[in-house]
Amino acid sequence: MTITFKSNKLEKQLTIAKEIQKTFGVNAKRVAKRMDELQAADNLLILQSIPAANCHPLTGNRNGEWAVDISANHRLIFEIENDPIPVKDDGGINTILVTDIKMIEAQVDYHN
Repeated sequence: MTITFKSNKLEKQLTIAKEIQKTFGVNAKRVAKRMDELQAADNLLILQSIPAANCHPLTGNRNGEWAVDISANHRLIFEIENDPIPVKDDGGINTILVTDIKMIEAQVDYHN
């Protein structure tokens, strides 16, 4: 999958091992694993097939955003960057055709 980042700071926090450790502490290994999975996946459907990632679309005021788990309450948040976003006949996202994402937030706990 092609991954872009909302900012240079976020890119460093999610791609440089030393920065991952510094930023995420006890969750550093999980963050690194999720980033490896994101990079290795050919498309969003493959990412959704990884149980530990729990890749899912968000709703409400986060509609249009997606998340993968890094801990019980923390997520990496991304948006689909394909233009146009591939949709099925029923209006849902055609995840097998999603190959471009943009990381927008890290270690978010939106459950509060």
